[in-house]
Amino acid sequence: MAKFASFPKEPVHGVCRDLTYEGRGVVAFGEEVIFVQGMFPGEEGDVQIQYRRNSNLFGKVKKLDQVSPDRVEPRCKICSSCGGCQFQQYAYPAQLLFKSNKVKEQFRKIGHMDVDVLPTIGMDDPYYYRNKIQMPFGRDIKGQIYCGFYKENSHIIVPVNECFIEDKRAVHILDVLKKLLKSFRIAPYDEDRHEGVLRHALIRTSYYEKQIMLVLVTAVDVFPSRGNFVKALLKECPEITTIVQNINPRSTNVILGQKQYVLFGKGYIEDSLCGVKFQISAKSFYQTNPVTTEKLYTYAMECAKLSKEDVVLDAYSGIGTIGLVAAKYCKEVLSVEIVEEAVRDAERNARRNHIENFKEVADDASAFMVRMAKQNIPLDVLFMDPPRKGSDQKFLDAVLKLKPKRIVYISCDPSSLARDCSYINKSYQIESIQPFDMFPHTTHVETICCLSLANKKAQK
Repeated sequence: MAKFASFPKEPVHGVCRDLTYEGRGVVAFGEEVIFVQGMFPGEEGDVQIQYRRNSNLFGKVKKLDQVSPDRVEPRCKICSSCGGCQFQQYAYPAQLLFKSNKVKEQFRKIGHMDVDVLPTIGMDDPYYYRNKIQMPFGRDIKGQIYCGFYKENSHIIVPVNECFIEDKRAVHILDVLKKLLKSFRIAPYDEDRHEGVLRHALIRTSYYEKQIMLVLVTAVDVFPSRGNFVKALLKECPEITTIVQNINPRSTNVILGQKQYVLFGKGYIEDSLCGVKFQISAKSFYQTNPVTTEKLYTYAMECAKLSKEDVVLDAYSGIGTIGLVAAKYCKEVLSVEIVEEAVRDAERNARRNHIENFKEVADDASAFMVRMAKQNIPLDVLFMDPPRKGSDQKFLDAVLKLKPKRIVYISCDPSSLARDCSYINKSYQIESIQPFDMFPHTTHVETICCLSLANKKAQK
């Protein structure tokens, strides 16, 4: 049967055989397959093909005749349309199994390695875990102001009144914001017309310190009655401890602009992680799930097997979270981060915690590693937590030259993790691969891969 140049307008019947890397159901359609969001293995029913992208067909469920035993009733009634949660209809144990299998499959497919992957460590209560909330604002055809999330692969805002994976305290603040925007006649930003004031509200919450930061992302520097607006907001939301205005006038998908003002409070919040206190600013990278992050960092320290003689490098360090936690177990920590604001936060965090064996460096991680390799600076343990794209060859070549005894690789993308581990596989052996469910009800998975220098037998 030839591949369809087009596709039927009427629903087609099929059975879901598997899940893709992105968590879409795989349904056979002649010699092709349809990728269907919200359809799970073993389910049978009618699928409406929606579009073809490149050579792939994508569809949605119209009717299910046979339902998976792992299908559950989601708490959120719009989870299928908002794009934030792909898996709220999927039982939590099945989500965790999917994530372990996802990591294993990427090591097989990308890294060309058959590895053992430990069961994914999940949460006791996988709801209301996010400490960072970003919502765009808009106005409907009746002129009512709303906020929500962008529909998948679009700039259409799906209105959201309550999100079941974000801190409960955000609901009240967002409701008050919508009310005050209307009463102060402050318009949400219109992307098509390039008019209006408020683009996004970003809310950051502390888990232990109970502090809240609100960042108002605006398209303009100054808006009418800003001082009175802030006063009214604080009167109704006294739980907010600091308010920052971030200015982003550009036509871009990047949420935060370069310039910002502190309108109230210190301009940052504080939180604790593994016994270390951290200062978090609007632009700081800080893990979004504090409960799972503590489990992840505790495991990272166990993998590192640190001693008081060890020199440690924390690469792609953000505000220094991993390095500052490691500092109490080792001789010295070098921490490298390219974002200058995060570097300043890391230095403040070291002083705040009276940690003296920690040095923060503002630099590109790869450039810094290359210089270390050229100077042959001793390195015992490497922590690396790169962005989604993973590391690069220059960084990994420097690692192979310096040969730290142990590497603790923390990854938010198993495909780039598998690629990088494959590259250093001749010199390093994998001791364990442990996924963590940092983002329940989504397809994302955080993984720690512990590596050590291969012994002579392993190298042969």
